[in-house]
Amino acid sequence: MADADAAIIRRFYRVLLHAYGPQGWWPGDSPTEVVVGAILTQNTNWRNVERAIANLKAARLLSWRALRAVQARRLATLIRPAGYFNIKAKRLKAFVTWLGERYGGSLARLRRLDTAAARAALLQVNGIGPETADSILVYALNKPSFVVDAYTQRVLRRHRLIGWKPDYHKTQALFERSIPRDTQVYNEYHALLVEVAKRHCKAQANCEGCPLNWHPHDAAR
Repeated sequence: MADADAAIIRRFYRVLLHAYGPQGWWPGDSPTEVVVGAILTQNTNWRNVERAIANLKAARLLSWRALRAVQARRLATLIRPAGYFNIKAKRLKAFVTWLGERYGGSLARLRRLDTAAARAALLQVNGIGPETADSILVYALNKPSFVVDAYTQRVLRRHRLIGWKPDYHKTQALFERSIPRDTQVYNEYHALLVEVAKRHCKAQANCEGCPLNWHPHDAAR
């Protein structure tokens, strides 16, 4: 069964890439912006994050030095469109403080760690969970660590590849043992799963026309 599941995971990637083409993720002009976006996108949609990031850009606050200097109250006001703005302001400040104290405010220094060490370090930061840590690793640090989000879990549940109460790391391990350990592949695959989930694998499934509807376990459940 494990080999069969791995084959399905590989075929999903080929089918989605053929259907949608390269996605060009993550939307961000710099690694700093990617990290900020990864923290802000928790429990909200990307359009709201874009508005918050636009506010930070207009205020010239998209640098680690500026984010460390700005008062939490002002930061919260600027990122208000992203929701949970007081909590997210604290999380951003926690990350910036940690980066400054541990790595001199340099993502390049953090990037020098191997993937496992960098992931473990990120998970020590208040408010950084597995999904956010993996997003930072793949999209900002160019390190292979597969991102598992709600879209990914929904697609895999409906194809009976994971259970209804999936474990993050078991789901991640399914991908990482099934496809090459390659940052670009992880990047592209995650983006493709988000795309198919937004188009077809919504809360109410719309399987008609879905590139993955060839699979015998497809069903709207």
